[in-house]
Amino acid sequence: MSFADSYHRWILDLMRPYVGRNIVEVGAGTGSFSELLLTTDPDSLTMVEPSEMYDDLCENISARPNIPSVRYHQNIFSNVAPEIATSGPPDSIIYINVLEHIENDLDELRVVHRTLKPSGHVIVFVPALPMLFSKFDRSIGHFRRYTKGELQKKLEDAGFRVKDLRWFDMLGILPWLVKYRLGGSTSMEAGAVELYDRVAVPVIRRAESLIKPPVGKNLFAVAEKI
Repeated sequence: MSFADSYHRWILDLMRPYVGRNIVEVGAGTGSFSELLLTTDPDSLTMVEPSEMYDDLCENISARPNIPSVRYHQNIFSNVAPEIATSGPPDSIIYINVLEHIENDLDELRVVHRTLKPSGHVIVFVPALPMLFSKFDRSIGHFRRYTKGELQKKLEDAGFRVKDLRWFDMLGILPWLVKYRLGGSTSMEAGAVELYDRVAVPVIRRAESLIKPPVGKNLFAVAEKI
């Protein structure tokens, strides 16, 4: 998904009203979304990435000129959350295609709640619709695809007030259903991602800005610490 620039910019624009000055990105990968977060001109950006992608993340972000205060953690968030909170509680913690990889996601959200400053926001983007769960999901470490009600309840049970919760990419359901759920594919080709991002995403984004989708391949949520 590092090739999905339009897709990521769409997500960023949805979250932009809620992104604060001191941001934590959990599961930053190689930094493709981190680079977009830097365009919001934060005072600080803390990136948490436990995998072998950590070295690429550090290299990609450190190569950018004039970056703000940046911190890196090669760890899981629950292990470094106390350190992050002590150094100055963040006002935004972001999970883009990450929460579904965490087996006990409710405990994770409770750690997020403790770490955020008062009235801070957690911003979550996850795969949706359990009926779409496939061999591919399992192969890349997904524990679940979410329903809207499940995501809302877990956010509320963790102590948050949900401010925005919406379906995302309704037209993406059919190709995912055909390729992964019915076809059993376990691969995602970079060329196909780039083509979908360049051709389909601008059209879908425009349509979903005019008509609120009743369902979607993904869910986008913003919740406030109370």
